[in-house]
Amino acid sequence: MTVEGTQIIAILATAIATSTPLVFGCLGETITERAGVINLSAEGTILMGAMTGFAIAKTTNSLLLGFLGAGCVGAAIAFIVAFGALTLKQSQIAIGFVLALLCSDLSSFLGNEFVRVPGPTVPSFKLPVLQHIPFLGEIFFQGDLLVYVSYFLIFFTWIYFYRTRPGLMLRSLGEQPAAAFARGTNVILMRYIYTLLGGALMGIAGAAFSLDFKAGWSHRHTAGYGWIVLAIVIFGGWNPLRVALGCYLFGILQSLASVAQSSIPEIPTQIFNVAPFVLMILLLVITQSNWLEKLLEKLPHPIARAILPVIRSQPPAALGKVFEQD
Repeated sequence: MTVEGTQIIAILATAIATSTPLVFGCLGETITERAGVINLSAEGTILMGAMTGFAIAKTTNSLLLGFLGAGCVGAAIAFIVAFGALTLKQSQIAIGFVLALLCSDLSSFLGNEFVRVPGPTVPSFKLPVLQHIPFLGEIFFQGDLLVYVSYFLIFFTWIYFYRTRPGLMLRSLGEQPAAAFARGTNVILMRYIYTLLGGALMGIAGAAFSLDFKAGWSHRHTAGYGWIVLAIVIFGGWNPLRVALGCYLFGILQSLASVAQSSIPEIPTQIFNVAPFVLMILLLVITQSNWLEKLLEKLPHPIARAILPVIRSQPPAALGKVFEQD
């Protein structure tokens, strides 16, 4: 294999690995928002999950307990969002934003004794047979168990959303909660359940950072990734497959930034560190702009018909709205 081919494989394999925590977080937020609840606490939830997961895994020497603890913390934070929004009927945006700031600072305070302390990490695990598939095996099947679980989660979530009756009910919670209620669904209860599930996945995403991708714990260990989660969910149009593609695109941007950093040493490293975040936000702005749709509509009809459904995305109609369940 040529040097260029080897480098491309390395970039893509790194992108898959670095995107795995984002996949968990983005799918968690997608589930929550599909149910009609906005959880803006993603930044704080991921930080608390990262700190909790590492602290428990370090203390107990158990990765499983670390991930379970992080998931419980994420669900607890999501419960506060759900209680304030669904029971007290307060602003979901305000509650989530305050929790994002509070939990970010709280993670630094509670995790102070674990800063820069070595701890357990998820071991690599190459899948037999599949790892030897030319090109694809080196990219997708030479990671670790967390990576493979993320693959399963992507496709399971998509199948659940679009190929099962409970998934149809879930989407109705965010689109037409009154119709779901008329059919006998306890809208508030189901929104609670899906909000807690989404929060648990975001907590696990934090642990995936501190126990795998960015092993260890430090102040603001995953700073910025929570906001990227929210951006990718919008970019992906609340569709699990598109959301996952957004995660991998961000991972590719990060990998390319690392390559560029080593190739152009005279440019400050801070520029390469923030470049993927900036580019992802710009891409979100471009794809959500009306002028892009108008431009694409001028293309030949078959091409426009193929591209426009990918570009167009509308949030769930009842997202963030109070539902009065009598």
